[in-house]
Amino acid sequence: MSSRMKPLLDLNPGDVRRARALARKAGRPVVKLAQSHTTVSVERATLRLAGLSGADHDRVPWVNHLVDRVRADVGLEHGVTTPVFDALRRGEAEDLLTLAQKSASGSVSFRLPEGREATRAQATARMAVARGIRSIDRQRATRERLIRRHGDPKQRPWIYLIVATGDIYEDIPQAQNAAREGADIIAVIRSTGQSLLDYVPEGATREGYAGTYATQENFRLMRAALDETSKELGRYIRLTNYASGLCMPEIATLAGLERLDMMLNDSMYGILFRDINPVRTFVDQRFSRQIHARAGIIINTGEDNYLTTADAVEAAHTVTVSQLLNEYFAKEAGLEDWQLGLGHAFEINPELPDSFRMELAHALLARQLFPDAPLKWMPPTKHMTGDVFRGYLLDGFFNLVGAMTGQGILLVGMMTEAVVTPFLSDRDLALQNVRYVLNAAGGLAEDFHPPKNGFIQTRAREVLGEAVELLTRITDEPGRAPLLEAIADGTFGLMKRPADAGKGLDGVVRRADGYDNPAITLLETGATR
Repeated sequence: MSSRMKPLLDLNPGDVRRARALARKAGRPVVKLAQSHTTVSVERATLRLAGLSGADHDRVPWVNHLVDRVRADVGLEHGVTTPVFDALRRGEAEDLLTLAQKSASGSVSFRLPEGREATRAQATARMAVARGIRSIDRQRATRERLIRRHGDPKQRPWIYLIVATGDIYEDIPQAQNAAREGADIIAVIRSTGQSLLDYVPEGATREGYAGTYATQENFRLMRAALDETSKELGRYIRLTNYASGLCMPEIATLAGLERLDMMLNDSMYGILFRDINPVRTFVDQRFSRQIHARAGIIINTGEDNYLTTADAVEAAHTVTVSQLLNEYFAKEAGLEDWQLGLGHAFEINPELPDSFRMELAHALLARQLFPDAPLKWMPPTKHMTGDVFRGYLLDGFFNLVGAMTGQGILLVGMMTEAVVTPFLSDRDLALQNVRYVLNAAGGLAEDFHPPKNGFIQTRAREVLGEAVELLTRITDEPGRAPLLEAIADGTFGLMKRPADAGKGLDGVVRRADGYDNPAITLLETGATR
């Protein structure tokens, strides 16, 4: 899905190459850190791929019970699957579910096998996990078949609309009606606070605050409903949810198993805005992105959030830096350009002179730096005042920038943003706004060429220059992982998050020699067995 445009900004190619080289230099030590650690969620996700699901009568998932018991008995330094499948081979239980149930009641113990016993346990584990990987492969093939059958939306950008009632059975008809009114992507926003739960809720849920819980059953129900609507409308409707927080690897895995099409998955969002430990986050996000790469899922990153806590003019270069880092981390994990829904936003104070011109410059800069990425363009939120007429106009300007700069994914702005949870009528009016702009001005990307060395070109070069300066400062930081030091110093979004603090730190484990995780092996090699 190329959104390639002719160069409009006359950026210095050397500056662009230097920015990418610095992002690699900043990101490489973090990747090495991720490769030398595991987390409780990575291990739980691996058991989910092996087929373990469900929860006890208190709604505690069986994967949590099993990982916790293995950790208590022998630790997770060697991975969870070797001791688990050793126990199955020894006849401690006939299957994973029974083993998890026994572990919850304390009636089974685990050991670290050695020699041939370890080799056999690991071979059995790989066979079980490979079945889960093949299920993800089949879901990807199904998506590709349905897109061929029903077709993609005719226009770009794709229109992205949020549905979030808290009740999956209310979300479904709203999502289907939104698709009928022109939405191409339905995002089921997640219930507030779920990112801080160190377990994935089970089953269909009918209550949630400002969103609906991300569960495997909710994923299944919504995907099935949108498949019906895709057939009705003759275009494939994509489904989005959130792979972030303390269960990022597990939710990514469930998304792959249930054929979600896009997932919110940013490299630093959980660190900055949910105070999740940085090491936990980077370990979890690498695994989750390997899953997304295998599943053919497009990730959406969260750079727009920086502009809600910092000034959108002064902090514009931090968005560019984060986009470059997200690109590096994503490609290292196996994602391709067409899967990089890199985020940015229309968040400059509209009272500033030339605010619209600056928004154009920033959007064009992202478009030119990442010509083959779809890009996710986010509407105004910070400066929405409750004046719905002013808000509707701002959203129209935002839609116009999206059309003029060839964005790939356009999140529909609501004139009641920051006032109430939007009514159905608000969504209908917002979709009318998008449809009008795209119908009337959808081809402007072809016609719009900012004058040489004019305001827009100059502003874009200025932001790129500041991004290179910031990346240079980050990579010059002392220590083994300078990016972690920069995050601790409050470089992004004004949030200071040290690497030795934050939620979920106790779930991080340094890998021992001989660590084995068949999911990582299969994902990194592309194997199916």
